[in-house]
Parts: sequence; structure tokens; C-alpha cells
Amino acid sequence: MDQKRYIPLFDGPLNDFPESDELPDGVKTIRLTDQYAYHVDFKPNIEYAIRDNERLLLHLLLPKKNDATGSFPLVVFVQGSAWHRQDIFQHLQHMVRICEHGFAVAMVQYRPSDIAPFPAQVQDVKTAIRFLRSKADTFQIDPSRIGIWGDSSGAHTAVLVGITSDGELDTTLYSEYSAAVRCIVDWYGPTDISLMNTTDSVQDHIQPDSPEGYLVGQKNVLENPTLVAPTIPMNYLSADRKIPPILMMHGSKDQLVHFHQSCIFYNALRALGKDVTFYKLEGAYHAFGGFNCDEAVQIVIEYLKSQLST
Repeated sequence: MDQKRYIPLFDGPLNDFPESDELPDGVKTIRLTDQYAYHVDFKPNIEYAIRDNERLLLHLLLPKKNDATGSFPLVVFVQGSAWHRQDIFQHLQHMVRICEHGFAVAMVQYRPSDIAPFPAQVQDVKTAIRFLRSKADTFQIDPSRIGIWGDSSGAHTAVLVGITSDGELDTTLYSEYSAAVRCIVDWYGPTDISLMNTTDSVQDHIQPDSPEGYLVGQKNVLENPTLVAPTIPMNYLSADRKIPPILMMHGSKDQLVHFHQSCIFYNALRALGKDVTFYKLEGAYHAFGGFNCDEAVQIVIEYLKSQLST
């Protein structure tokens, strides 16, 4: 009987592990490099507050790696929903990509506008950030490296959270912690809801039953300027107010939130000398036609790395 030859267990550096030279007929060879350094640990349904009889939840994606030590930067993501109830996992594929690059991600639920109008959404996200800071050690989050990203109405909320920080539109829950963030990513967010019917759109933005009408308490937007004014991010800007750097991305064919909405905000930021980067995605619509691809996500990843790496 033939005796099998057994060799000693390999105990050297992994880079020195011998590469097999077997190549059966017809096998194709290819050499690739890992781009995703971390596995993803999912922690869903974490309650951070109860308001208006709503259990407000966040869902965490945490990077995992056998040799990882220390804490991770955090990206707070606010899913857009026309300010109604969110489909919170709508951008899960983007969040997984972010997490695989070494960022913790918190997908945050806010109160829908038919239950609580503005500024409830901003207040809830600020509360979630403070809650996460209070649990930083538990979740291996670096409380000094937090950024915020939102799309559509979620971007509107994220922008207001970022530029008002621990000032306006706030509550006192977890007030011993800050709601400040280091950077903002704004994907096709509205900025002045009173102007949304002055450009092409497939949806009304004025009447009480419109998304914007619901945001201000199911009222006509043009007939209630005092309710609209606090929803406009430009009203919180000034030359001497420090705000986080902002990355903006918006499709040239956005059929719901016209590209002009981001131009208004961008021009105001530039006029005041603020740090802003703006990408116009040619041919892209609202949330598709250019946003669901590695290239778009990679722009965000590189920006987050530049702002949250240290």
C-alpha cells in the first residue's frame, strides 16, 4: 500500500505560504487584490429614543477584522423618504460598501412628517448622534470622527443637522454629548422648498398634501413663509459661522428635486467661502441613473477618508 507523505504544519509568515503550481487543463488564472478589507457585523433595531409613541431605531453596520484594534470612524446615514416613513434599508448596498472600507455606519430612523412635522426629523437625528457618542466604547466608535450622509429628504435633514450642530433645531436628550459632525455628504437634497415649483418637476411641491406641505404641518408652502423659513439651510449660514465641509452630488435630470436646488445651496456656500465640493452627474435622475454604481460610492468613500481618517 502506498504511504502518503505528510509535511509539517506551516508556521511562518502568511506571505511566505507556498503558492500551488497545479493547473489542470482548461483552468483560467487570474490575480486580484482585495478592495474590501473588513467584514460587516450587523446590529439592527437599536432603540435610541421614543417620541410621539414612536420607537426610534437605528441599525448599525460595524467593520470587523481579525487583527483590527481601536475604534472606527462613524458615518450616520439618513435615508430619504419625502419626509414620510423611511424604507430604512433602501441604500443598504451602499452602506455595506462603506463599512467594508473601515467605517461604522448607523442608518437612522426619524419621525415621519405625518406624525411630527419639521423640525422633528432634525431633532431625531441629532439625538441619535448623541446616543451613539454615549455608546462609543460599546460599539468601537471614535466619537471625534463622525460624518453624516443623507439622500433626498434625508440629505435635507443631514445638512441641517451638520450646519446647526449644537445650536438651533435641537432637544435636550443626551445633551451632555455633542451632535457635531466633521463632514456632510448631500445627495440630491432639497434646499428651498418654496422654490421647488419654479423648476421642472413631476410632482407638486406646494399644496398641503405634497411632501413639502406635510413637512410644514400639512399646509400650503407658499402661504406659510414663517413655517418654511426654518427649513431652508441657507438661512443658517453666515460668514463667521463655522460649518463642516460638504460634498454634494446631484443628477442633471432629477425629476423630483431639481438640480437647481443644489445650485442654490452651493452658490450660497461659495459666496461665504465655505468648504464645498459639488459633482453634477450628467444624465442622472433622482436616486438612479448614476448613483447606484461603484464610481459614485467611491467618490463618497474617498471624501470620507479625507475628512475622517485622523
